[in-house]
Order: sequence, then C-alpha cells, then structure tokens
Amino acid sequence: MNRTYSALLLFAISACATKPSSPESSMPGASRSVAGAASPRAAVEEFLAAIKAEDIQTLTLKWGYAKGPARDGDKREQLEKSALIMQCFLDHETYRVLNDMPGEPGKRVFRVELVNGTVTRQTNFTTVEGPSARWYVESADLEPVKDICRNPPTE
Repeated sequence: MNRTYSALLLFAISACATKPSSPESSMPGASRSVAGAASPRAAVEEFLAAIKAEDIQTLTLKWGYAKGPARDGDKREQLEKSALIMQCFLDHETYRVLNDMPGEPGKRVFRVELVNGTVTRQTNFTTVEGPSARWYVESADLEPVKDICRNPPTE
C-alpha cells in the first residue's frame, strides 16, 4: 500500500471514528461500548447502527468471530481497511431484516434489505456466537451491495 493511500485511509478512519452517533440510532450508549450483542439479530442491528453512525470503534466491537471481536485479533491496518470498505458498501438510510435461518453450527444467517437513496439491495449477514454467549457479525456478502458505495476505496 503506498504512503498516500495509507495517509488518506487513516484520515478517513479518524474522521469516521470521531463522528458522533446519529440521533436516530437506536443503539443505547452502553451497547456501543460492549463487545458483541446479546442475540444474533441484535448483532446485525447494532452492526448496522454503527455503519449508519459511521462509528468505526463500535463497528469493530460488533464485527467478530467465535473468538471475539475483530479488533482483538486482526492486524490494525487490515482491520481499518476492512472497516472502511464495509462502511462504504453497507452505507444505508434504512434497512429491513427480511428473514433469518440457521447457518453452520453456532451461526445464523440474516437476509437484509438496505436502502440508500434510490438504491435498494439485499444481502446476507452471517452472525457467530463468541465468548460469553455474545454474538458478532462475522461476515456480510458485499457483492450484491457494491453499487451502494458511491466512491469505493482503492489502493
């Protein structure tokens, strides 16, 4: 990664991380600072609230794996790059959980509709149960929502 891109990426992450939560965010303050969520659906809802609020710190607490939040295991540079990409591709004004189904053991898959302006797309989010019965968004299928991102990050 070249230095210009690195500097821009860090600037963008800093700007996103310091933006206050949007007033319509339904995620209580305590939930923003707690790793994972109490249920699979809450993990998706809190993750999407962090995306909408452009709150990278909360995003990295709600996104994770069976071992815990992504920010505890991923390298910082990769974590920031991935968070910025997710922030762009999953940007939305509103969303609707269409359904959920069992995934692999310890996982649930949610079909979610994202609306951003005139663009409406559906994608899947996979949640996973982590330590202390906390749930994390493990992955989101970005291919179906790629046109939501108006200015995708590039290397």
